[in-house]
Amino acid sequence: DAKHLVPNKMRDFFCTINLDQEEVFRTQVVEKSLSPYFGEEFYFEIPRTFQWLSFYIYDKSVLQKDLRIGKVSIKKEDLCNYTGKENWFMLQPVDSNSEVQGKVHLELKLNELITDNGSVCQQLVVHIKECHGLPLINGQNCDPYATVSLVGPSRNDQKKTKVKKKTSNPQFNETFYFEVTRSSSYTKKSQFQVEEEDIEKLEVRVDLWNNGNLVQDIFLGEIKVPVKVLRNDSFQAWYLLQPRENGNKSSKTDDLGSLRLNICYTEDCVLPSEYYTSLRNLLLKSSDVQPISASAAYILSEVCRDKYDAVLPLVRLLLHHHKLVPFVAAVAELDLKDTQEANTIFRGNSLATRCVDEMMKIVGKHYLKVTLKPVIDEICESPKPCEIDPIKLKEGDNVEINMENLRYYVDKVFREIVRSSISCPTLMCDVFYSLRHLAAKRFPNDPHVQYSAVSSFVFLRFFAVAVVSPHTFHLRPHHPDAQTSRTLTLISKAIQTLGSWGSLTKSKLSSFKETFMYEFFKTFQEEKFTESVKKFLDDVSSTESKEPSGLSEPVHLKEGEMYKRAQGRTRIGKKNFKKRWFCLTSREFTYHKQQGKLCLF
Repeated sequence: DAKHLVPNKMRDFFCTINLDQEEVFRTQVVEKSLSPYFGEEFYFEIPRTFQWLSFYIYDKSVLQKDLRIGKVSIKKEDLCNYTGKENWFMLQPVDSNSEVQGKVHLELKLNELITDNGSVCQQLVVHIKECHGLPLINGQNCDPYATVSLVGPSRNDQKKTKVKKKTSNPQFNETFYFEVTRSSSYTKKSQFQVEEEDIEKLEVRVDLWNNGNLVQDIFLGEIKVPVKVLRNDSFQAWYLLQPRENGNKSSKTDDLGSLRLNICYTEDCVLPSEYYTSLRNLLLKSSDVQPISASAAYILSEVCRDKYDAVLPLVRLLLHHHKLVPFVAAVAELDLKDTQEANTIFRGNSLATRCVDEMMKIVGKHYLKVTLKPVIDEICESPKPCEIDPIKLKEGDNVEINMENLRYYVDKVFREIVRSSISCPTLMCDVFYSLRHLAAKRFPNDPHVQYSAVSSFVFLRFFAVAVVSPHTFHLRPHHPDAQTSRTLTLISKAIQTLGSWGSLTKSKLSSFKETFMYEFFKTFQEEKFTESVKKFLDDVSSTESKEPSGLSEPVHLKEGEMYKRAQGRTRIGKKNFKKRWFCLTSREFTYHKQQGKLCLF
């Protein structure tokens, strides 16, 4: 959460998480509050090197560009000082100096030259090789160039590299020569040393800029290297870019507000695969161990401080080696032994439920996309008011119209789900089949428990969660606005309720304490809805042959915006770089004009 933010026109704030300049996550928008509470948790692996972990507070704008209020930036080396505990950070201003990042690779050399009149002078050779990790400009790769200057009390010789297009890691490989003037009284090498001359006061300055074409160039950072460090030798090194020494520093940093963060950063040393062979073999034998609580996989989940740290890699390993279904069946059976009542089946966060959760997230991504994305897009892009709680109704809202809108959305989402059984991945069906029969075996006198064992996962932990948080499952690029978020919450609750009706008796409406919920669900009381749920649960927990799916479905590994460069385009005015939406799956690499559009290649 944040507090005491700077008042602005909208007062609708959200926060982004950035690795260097790359946005990786974004919170929902909190409206009309100068002390917004976000309350969101993000978990992600970092596949590349980085220098800064940054958090930007934005004020949401409808017609104009979102306004950056301030930021908190933490160096990678300092993350260990804040991990595992809550800390309040003062927001810092955002300007060109505060956004400096990256490094430059330089090689410097002093050569000794004999001039035409026989005098000896020094020549400075500056080879600028490359830069790495330059910042993004307006979310895009920059067009960088460098100026190389030899600066002294009475001189400022400047030279410039070529502009490199659309890259944060430009390869310059350009060399510049500067003559260091000597006094005419020094004609022999033995009569002076380098450090005794004006080289003491000279320095090489390299400035990085983004070429603005028709607008002003943007400063990206600078470095300064005293020439005296060379001492007639060649010297090369990587230098971190620094902000300008005379950069404008705001005197109002304390007035921007503050941000509270709870950061947990871990850095693992990963050895070559062969070092893990014994452990891998031990984990893969877990499903054959009796009792399962004595297996390596189960013990691993118990000794980890956070069970999630063990579950995710464990599921991936067992999934890859086709050992997941027997392991889930074994731990689920252990779970059921401790369950005394059928109506509480698989409701806790045990090893079994977490393994099934992670399996559905990995295997069911494509299934969710083909089932829910079209209707979620409709709800988010053409929103209708759906609030039916009289206490939360806005002035001018008609509760009857809202209820009809909500019924339309719920009915559409429900129908898409119950029609989708043919698309359910085979692996999910195999797991549901095991859970269903284990539940029936544990509670043989309850005919409904076989349905609740499956619905507690596929409805409560899969579809309902995806509806309320579509951005988490990559069904939408960002959080929906407040009204749409409330609509999705109501739809999600309705789907949970309808999904549980397949395992309930006739007295379905008696559980609703609120009158408005009782009235809303009257429409869905018809027997056809209950039968639809049961048929769907029967289908997805069946091992009968169906269309190949599951692991054969393409798994989305990575997707996002990149710039595509056209080859051989020479027409003036045509852009060689265009923003495209790229998608990498386990099957193919494609790009699209925009997210959700047809594949171009």
